[in-house]
Amino acid sequence: MDVSHRMKFGVFMAPFHRVGENPTLALERDLELIQWLDVLGFDEAYIGEHHSAGWETIASPEIFIATAAERTRNIRLGTGVISLPYHHPLMVANRMVLLDHLTRGRVILGVGPGALASDALMLGIKAERQREMMHESLDIIMRLFTETEPITYKTDWFELNDAVLQLRPYQQPHIPVTVASVQSPAGVTLAGKHGAGVISLSIPRDTIRTTSLGELWSIAEETAAEHGKTMHRENWALVVGCHLAETREEALDDIRVGSARVVTEYFGETLGNPIPDTPFENIAEHMRENHQWIVGTPDDCIAEIHRLQEMSGGFGTFMVRVEDWAPREKINRSYELLARYVMPQFQGSLIGIKTSNQWAKDMKETLQTNRIAGLQRATDSYDEARDKAKIN
Repeated sequence: MDVSHRMKFGVFMAPFHRVGENPTLALERDLELIQWLDVLGFDEAYIGEHHSAGWETIASPEIFIATAAERTRNIRLGTGVISLPYHHPLMVANRMVLLDHLTRGRVILGVGPGALASDALMLGIKAERQREMMHESLDIIMRLFTETEPITYKTDWFELNDAVLQLRPYQQPHIPVTVASVQSPAGVTLAGKHGAGVISLSIPRDTIRTTSLGELWSIAEETAAEHGKTMHRENWALVVGCHLAETREEALDDIRVGSARVVTEYFGETLGNPIPDTPFENIAEHMRENHQWIVGTPDDCIAEIHRLQEMSGGFGTFMVRVEDWAPREKINRSYELLARYVMPQFQGSLIGIKTSNQWAKDMKETLQTNRIAGLQRATDSYDEARDKAKIN
């Protein structure tokens, strides 16, 4: 079911780059992709923050966004996400407000507790404290965004003494805020507390767990009501792996090796997550058949988005998880197919075109009669003029 007249489309760029390739070129490719998405009319791109494990190599989404902003015109750029326990909240707020002005209001603050256990370990942060720290930090950041009176506040990991933002947010009433949600209630609870947006990074789509997505949203709504806030489904983004081609077979072949490497080498061998019990060469099919990825044609993607809408009760942004699992031209083509054939189906841009086309079809006999009559009239007029010229 639709929740608005125009669904937004975006990407969530961790990014994932296989160990062994030139990291400088990989980062340049990430920037080029953002430029291409801007040309194609994508609404948003979220950039991640990671500091270890070798695959996700953007350490500062703010620096990346500043560079990408200079190369683009319209696409909104979000932090996907700033890991709040890693930073003093005053510094997070200050850096985002600066970006807000430099981009003339094209930035979004996406926040989370930190995804990689290895990052937290290096920083001396206890994993069990990360979500609590995230809540403490965002509470202060929201106050800094919205209050002008100096704030004094002290916790066991940061301190503020008469703190105030000397540069106020460019966007009003403040920079949009989105909270990452995986599977625990922590993200949606925090989003509900502040009436913020939600990015669902882990989407249960199999028949056994279809209620989980709706339950998480219900938690967000209940928490929002407790704090006098309102949650809006148009500010809910679902992140999905997606690769499109002209045929389903071509799409699967495009990513067969690259996608299996991501699953086995990174999520399995590096992070220790379970690997699908299927042969290496069948992982792409397995992930597609189990609705973990959308791999196929634009029509396949359209059908899956409708399915996700029904499952979730409605969401506002379809976000592709950026993968470096195919040659550049194949990846760029996939996003082009999505922009040309999928996005218009959910943005209302085809309504007038389809109506006009159907009207012309329905009127074709009458229009042909009129066309022939017009041609005949022109021919008769010419003949009459020629005959008069001969007489004179």
